[in-house]
Amino acid sequence: MAVKFKDYYETLGVPRTATDKEIKAAYRKLARQHHPDANKGNKASEERFKEIGEAYEVLKDPQKRKRYDQLGANYKAGADFRPPPDFGGFNFDFDNIRDLGGKGSPFSDFFDMLFGQGGFTTQGHPQTAMPGQGRSRRGLDQEADIELSIEELCKGTTRTLQITAPNAQTKTLEVKIPPGVRAGSKIRVSGEGARMTPNGAGGDLYLKVKVKPHSYFTVEGDNLISSLTLTPPQAVVGVETTVNTLTGSVKIRVPAGSQNGRLLRLRGRGLPKLKGGTSGDQLVRIKIAIPVSPSEKELKLYQQLLEIESGKTS
Repeated sequence: MAVKFKDYYETLGVPRTATDKEIKAAYRKLARQHHPDANKGNKASEERFKEIGEAYEVLKDPQKRKRYDQLGANYKAGADFRPPPDFGGFNFDFDNIRDLGGKGSPFSDFFDMLFGQGGFTTQGHPQTAMPGQGRSRRGLDQEADIELSIEELCKGTTRTLQITAPNAQTKTLEVKIPPGVRAGSKIRVSGEGARMTPNGAGGDLYLKVKVKPHSYFTVEGDNLISSLTLTPPQAVVGVETTVNTLTGSVKIRVPAGSQNGRLLRLRGRGLPKLKGGTSGDQLVRIKIAIPVSPSEKELKLYQQLLEIESGKTS
């Protein structure tokens, strides 16, 4: 079956060399302009909105964009498109894209042919749609950033968000953030994405977690990293002191002869895991501070120490 080739770059008005940021900006501008809520009863605008959404669905995804680019360079918008003979050589992830098409799909036959729902499995052979695979028309998923503190990663929190639709209506959402999320985690808010039609179901909103810089801790996986500054005598002799953790200060014993950069482990004082289990650890990194302006007495003692060390090596 031949379908008409769609130039997704032309749909969004960006060049083929456009960055992810440029593609996202173009999509947002056009989606606001043609959103059904802002163009009630305008069928042409509704179709344009669907075309914009389909183009963005492909170009925002690095794998889909790569597959599209491999085929698209040889076609012009509106030209007949047939899968090339080696179409089966592409490694499609059919399970992950099944929800995008099917009965009532908001995507075109061209999209379905390229990405699986038009009857091609990972090997490129025809596949019969299974009962129940079709979906009612739903909106597009959307993504936004949410910035959390390290304390919020540990304890979880509830955030109040305001979402402004293209028709300038503002909606307030209460979003519960569970303990244990990490930088890069995506929190799904069902049904709060874009709508393809005024009365259609919304897509999902995904909140991508970013972590605020902390004055005391940094994060490495499940572990928290902090530092402890010691004077040379403390590092040589050893000392008992206190360090801060997310749940309060604790006493630790620094062993004698601790070197600069040594890590002391506080088990279970790191970040909790999202699905339960043992929490990470807090790693305390030793930093030895050399006095910049020692007193006369200190300088004399350091001089004596230097003479002792020299005697050992002579």
